[in-house]
Amino acid sequence: MLDSEIEAIKTLISVTTQTPTEPRRPSAPPAPERPPKIKPIEVYWHTVTYKTVALYLLIFFAVVIAGLYVAMPDWTALATKKLSNALGNPETENGSTLQTEAKFVNLDGRVQVKKVNSVTWVDADYHTTLDKGDLIQTGADGAARMTFADGTEYTVKAETLVTVEENNVTRDHSNTAVRINTGAVDLATPNWSSPDSQASVSVEDATAFMKQNSRASVKNDPKKDEHEIVVATGSAEVKRGQEKIELTQYEKVSFPTGGTTTKSNVLAPPGLILPHNLEPVIAENPKSAQIHFEWQPLDGAVSYTLRISPTTMFTKLVKEVKVTGSSTEIGGLDAGDYFWNVTATDAKKETSEFSETFKFSLIAQGKTQEMMLEIESTQIHGRVAEIIGKTEPGAALLVNGQPVANLSADGSFRHFTEPLEPGQHTIVVIGSNRRGGTAKVPVSIVVPK
Repeated sequence: MLDSEIEAIKTLISVTTQTPTEPRRPSAPPAPERPPKIKPIEVYWHTVTYKTVALYLLIFFAVVIAGLYVAMPDWTALATKKLSNALGNPETENGSTLQTEAKFVNLDGRVQVKKVNSVTWVDADYHTTLDKGDLIQTGADGAARMTFADGTEYTVKAETLVTVEENNVTRDHSNTAVRINTGAVDLATPNWSSPDSQASVSVEDATAFMKQNSRASVKNDPKKDEHEIVVATGSAEVKRGQEKIELTQYEKVSFPTGGTTTKSNVLAPPGLILPHNLEPVIAENPKSAQIHFEWQPLDGAVSYTLRISPTTMFTKLVKEVKVTGSSTEIGGLDAGDYFWNVTATDAKKETSEFSETFKFSLIAQGKTQEMMLEIESTQIHGRVAEIIGKTEPGAALLVNGQPVANLSADGSFRHFTEPLEPGQHTIVVIGSNRRGGTAKVPVSIVVPK
């Protein structure tokens, strides 16, 4: 045998006799490792109440505000005021309103305002508020009535220029003032809650300080060099330089610029009688109707001037009549609402202030539309008469010129008159409905002594 063959046989025998390899088995998973020992976490806390948080916040804001106040005091005061108002602080809010709010309650014709921080004039309206330093100017057909927070009213007549000099009203004190540069102003004061309150009006170098429940008229005519202050009701103290003059009802002071002050009595205005205030005057043809006007005669008066206007401040006159007696008849008026007053003139041609103003309505008589108005009974309570009746729902009633306020939904009413003098009286009940119908019922009563 060849050597090569012998080596092949040995190799074959060696392969055949090799120990077989065991099948591969999955290896066993390693033993899990023990987690490391975790150290427990300890938590510590401190209880903080809401009060404590609020206290810290207040301290923080106080420090901030104090710093701002030192750096910017004006800005801080303004911001604090606005914040107080926003939070609804009643005292601050009301105090602010009382100190700053004065407004117009009547405007007629051309009325303009120039605010203290402005250089332009703007037309006044009922949203215009007035402050210290503001100017008010009326045209030839203009008039304005403005009221301050304390109830004081200033009526600015036509062709007048005034300045608001003071407007400081708080809960326990009020101080209002205007200056008349030219023209005329009437003012009326209310019943103040504080005795230290005052309202004043200045003309030239004189100032009238009004008492409560008083009315006065102040005029300044630089062209004629005439300046005067007249008290109609109540009283006032006039200061001019070192002079102090007390004025009571129907007294006045007058003076030229730089001249002597003169105190004198004035003629009282007449009291109005007919038509009654708020009385409807019914006529078949209003244009041709003659309306009777009557007022109380005055000793020393030689003539009277009657004015009739469709506006409450008489900027437009439909009639102005001068008569020597205490009554007159006026015609030619259209149906509508009118206001009337009277002045008196004496032999020295001194003219009184205007009387109080009455309003009447001229109504066309309803020819086809009648109105139901029945007086069911009357009762006397001392010197007051109670009128009980029924009319149409929604109607308007006047009893002796006084409106009936408590008219029920079904038209029934009970009205108490003003106190009457003992004796016989005729109570006149006048009504008008929405259809144009009118009714008039006289009622006779006797007030016992």
